[in-house]
Amino acid sequence: MATTMIDGRIDDRLAPRMNWSALMAGTVIALAIEVTLGLLGAGIGFSAINPGSASGASAGGLGLGALVWWTVSSILALAAGAYGATLVSRSRRPVDGVMHGLAIWGLTLLLTFYLLSSAVGGIVGGAFRAVGSVATAAASGASAVTPTVARAAGVDQADVDAQVSALLDTTPNDPAAMTPEQGRKAIVAELPAMAKGGEEGRAAEQRVAMIVAAQNKISPDEAMARVEKARQQFLAAKQSAIDTAIDAGSKGADLAAGTAFALFVVMMLGASAAAAGGVAATRRNHA
Repeated sequence: MATTMIDGRIDDRLAPRMNWSALMAGTVIALAIEVTLGLLGAGIGFSAINPGSASGASAGGLGLGALVWWTVSSILALAAGAYGATLVSRSRRPVDGVMHGLAIWGLTLLLTFYLLSSAVGGIVGGAFRAVGSVATAAASGASAVTPTVARAAGVDQADVDAQVSALLDTTPNDPAAMTPEQGRKAIVAELPAMAKGGEEGRAAEQRVAMIVAAQNKISPDEAMARVEKARQQFLAAKQSAIDTAIDAGSKGADLAAGTAFALFVVMMLGASAAAAGGVAATRRNHA
């Protein structure tokens, strides 16, 4: 009686290196586990918040906990998905297990980002469309017609606005004849020129000093001293706002960089877990 000998190495060589049905199954397993663990982590995180007490979890603590939980859940989900896919494919070569694991890692990553970007894109797009509708309705009527006529006539819109304001302005030129409300209005009108500086700024500063002197019944020198003090305070406040914005931008950039590096590490750990799960399944297929 003839005996048929099967060489395991030849069987390994003839087996397909990539089983796409197994990849789909492993990807579904990985996504399902990741979503399930994500919901569990969200439930734990929200339960730690106590709005009525200062002893609840802080935002920083919740953020760090969410990152750790996401890392662990991604590792478990990808390892399980790669293990299941390699078992279904019946692959027995470690390199095939690694390839199945990395393929599942890539598919899961792409699907996750696609779903997130689609949801966020739809929300943002709807918000911008709503804002555009409101802006279009607000720009109807004379405010929409005037710029068109001005452009056709070769007139700058700023000139048109200035002329209209001049026609409607009843403030007297003499500071002594101004009411307190008119004086405040005239000072506000001079502030942009004061902020620019130069000859125009000095003229605006003198004009404001005259108004202050007339309204408060003080000497021009005292009024100029007050205006100069107010100008210095304004410049200091402006510089402080600029410094605060620069500091906030720097901190935001550092936070974005740290987040990007953290996500990179999490992705690399997920890829390693997926490869390890595939290799472990090949050993099980040998048994």
